[in-house]
Amino acid sequence: MELREEVLRAAEEIKSEVIRWRRHIHMYPELSGREFNTAEFVADKLREFGVDEVVEEFAGSTAVVGLIRGKGDRTVALRADMDALPTEEKTGKPYASRVKGVMHSCGHDAHTAMLLGAAKVLCSLKERLNGNVKLIFQPCEERHDCKGAKWLVENGVLKNPDVSVIFALHVFPELPSGFVGTKPGPFLASSDVFRVKIKGKSTHASRPHQGVDPVIMAAQSINALHHIVSRRIDPLEPAVLTIGKIEGGFAENIIPDEVEFDGTIRTLSNDVRRELPKMIERALSGITSAYGGEYEFKFEEGTPPLINDHETTKFAVLKMAELLGSDRVVILERPTMGGEDFSVYLQYVPGTFIRLGVRNEEKGIVYPLHNSKFDIDEDALPVGVAVESYLALKWLEENG
Repeated sequence: MELREEVLRAAEEIKSEVIRWRRHIHMYPELSGREFNTAEFVADKLREFGVDEVVEEFAGSTAVVGLIRGKGDRTVALRADMDALPTEEKTGKPYASRVKGVMHSCGHDAHTAMLLGAAKVLCSLKERLNGNVKLIFQPCEERHDCKGAKWLVENGVLKNPDVSVIFALHVFPELPSGFVGTKPGPFLASSDVFRVKIKGKSTHASRPHQGVDPVIMAAQSINALHHIVSRRIDPLEPAVLTIGKIEGGFAENIIPDEVEFDGTIRTLSNDVRRELPKMIERALSGITSAYGGEYEFKFEEGTPPLINDHETTKFAVLKMAELLGSDRVVILERPTMGGEDFSVYLQYVPGTFIRLGVRNEEKGIVYPLHNSKFDIDEDALPVGVAVESYLALKWLEENG
């Protein structure tokens, strides 16, 4: 039997199991850095499948790392994220979250279940593995301030054995169920946060000349910052600057001492990413100086732009077309401005990030990621299992 047929059949045979795993994880979601029960569930399954090495609490995190040893020396990594979001689920499904205020509204339950499925398939086809497969079940994708991809890479997750290439899938409700999509080059934006405190001098609202008004300075600053992208950045370089939070003042008749606002920056270029904080600070300095105030500026570096390796993506597109048929493989036209810390791995090894379509209008599965009614068409799960398994097997076959 051809490898393609073996993989498709093996993935389909465990479809009901993968759905069951996904629903279990979905019902008991855990926030970033607290994926204790999810990690235990994953580790138990990997041992049950016969994965050669299973490391829990990798580098003091909630990550689980498995290794399937084949007969060659090279290593492919497959990655899934495990964390949920602080969202109150409103799907009304029987497998809806049973944890108040926490939900898998970004599909990480599906990612974890599919990688478990791929682990089971690869263990069953171990004699066909011309190398090793490292399985990375990662925590903290949704937050920058806990032990996610950056922490794992800094603590050696791509070493022992050294990873040569890495792949990941992410469910995508804008593609039809069972389709896959990717593109070479820039795929997702960087995701950074900035925090600003504008300092003035409080006074009675009827005597503004006796104080320094931070509300006026904040308003001027916010307008100025939004003009940076339209007037200081090359129009051909995609960038987004959004201020999503502002706080200041206690009463309508008091000019306060301070106003604070926070925002996010998204770019597809590392050069633009480096320049934007400097431009922000220059604007803040000029405005506060002009009004006699002061400012504090904090820039919190998040994830870099996600840039798919050209050769690896070419390989992935070819093999997915082999597996599923070219009509179900979509070359996406342009990147999007969301962020993903899979980008961190791609700074160290070549790899490809792939969208898996989960949209099914007949089933009412149409809601976007991070929505309280988000769900997936579970018929897409064996497709994801097969894609991950086949990419690992074929890359090792051709490069091991």
